[in-house]
Amino acid sequence: MSDTTNTETILKSETTKVQPVLDKLGRSYATGKRKNAVARVWIKSGSGKITINGKELGKYFLRPVLNMLVNQPLELTNKKLVVDTTVTVSGGGLSGQAGAVRHGISKALTLFDPNLRPALKTEGLLTRDSRIVERKKYGRRKARRRFQFSKR
Repeated sequence: MSDTTNTETILKSETTKVQPVLDKLGRSYATGKRKNAVARVWIKSGSGKITINGKELGKYFLRPVLNMLVNQPLELTNKKLVVDTTVTVSGGGLSGQAGAVRHGISKALTLFDPNLRPALKTEGLLTRDSRIVERKKYGRRKARRRFQFSKR
């Protein structure tokens, strides 16, 4: 009796697919973080336009490396020309902001289309990079740098 109930629950779990999480406007929302930067990301069906703080991607992140970083999850999942992305990002520097946008886009893509999760997970794009700046200690110049020692 227990064997049949186990197989029934397995079959039910396989048939229930994970549904996309969309709001009434057809958008998926996620938050991405990196260092001190926080990015709020909305993804919807469209023509591949990326807007960050009201500017185009190329005008906000001028360095090609940062553009490549932001586009990485979209190119990996072949959604670059299929979805429109709107981002508001604040805090940190440009490198941290680009990492936060990449993290937010990856999370929003998994909510927009749950079938993309394994591809993004294997590339490590869904994991938040927890490295942050170490705090300054008293009696030191920086976190670990000491003042110059003088014997005399």
